Amino acid sequence: MDQKRLTHLRQLEAESIHIIREVAAEFSNPVMLYSIGKDSSVMLHLARKAFYPGTLPFPLLHVDTGWKFREMYAFRDRTANAYGCELLVHKNPEGVAMGINPFVHGSAKHTDIMKTEGLKQALNKYGFDAAFGGARRDEEKSRAKERIYSFRDRFHRWDPKNQRPELWRNYNGQINKGESIRVFPLSNWTEQDIWQYIWLENIDIVPLYLAAERPVLERDGMLMMVDDDRIDLQLGEVIKKRMVRFRTLGCWPLTGAVESHAQNAAGNYRRDAGFYHQRAPGEDD
Repeated sequence: MDQKRLTHLRQLEAESIHIIREVAAEFSNPVMLYSIGKDSSVMLHLARKAFYPGTLPFPLLHVDTGWKFREMYAFRDRTANAYGCELLVHKNPEGVAMGINPFVHGSAKHTDIMKTEGLKQALNKYGFDAAFGGARRDEEKSRAKERIYSFRDRFHRWDPKNQRPELWRNYNGQINKGESIRVFPLSNWTEQDIWQYIWLENIDIVPLYLAAERPVLERDGMLMMVDDDRIDLQLGEVIKKRMVRFRTLGCWPLTGAVESHAQNAAGNYRRDAGFYHQRAPGEDD
């Protein structure tokens, strides 16, 4: 990695650490949302750097849908124990009582009830006034509108037209009781930056990001990894072992795998960040 690229990553690192420290100093009850993915791993790494050699001055919060990969749960618990982090886990009790799941109710309803509403419940339950998230502006157009300090009203609603200017990296965290701020320290990072930083800092990530032989089936044009016995096989479906990995992680019935032989972070960032001028058909899209 050349010096120019390294300097760019260190600038991003310094900006993110500054944001994390500002929130810890300014808000009375912040929390870091921990979804167990690669962006969360980078954000947690930056937070640990921000307060080293001390421990984090805020807890981690995982909103559990009940359908994450088993490797994700194991990684979550192992990470929290290794770093001495306070880990809060919340699962929407109403969704559990209703038996909400992605196979029966579909991805939209499952995600809304178990993830979106579950997050609102957790924020209300613990009274958090600021919540760190790992979203990046390069991910999709709606996230490109987010400020680094993203204001939410007392109903946790976000209005892109009612956000505060952040001139010269000055952030306005003044809120009334019941309101909150979502904070995105990785806003200015790209997927390429994330993978290069993981490689540079040797950050531990969920093994699902790396290629391995895994049991998968094809459904609706997606390679679905069969992670437990809750799968309901449809007519003609066959489970086969294939070399696959994941670019993103979520609930296993909703997360498509890609065929790949990239078994380290360097291989992932070359593929996922578009280092190859040409790709094989269907690979890493």
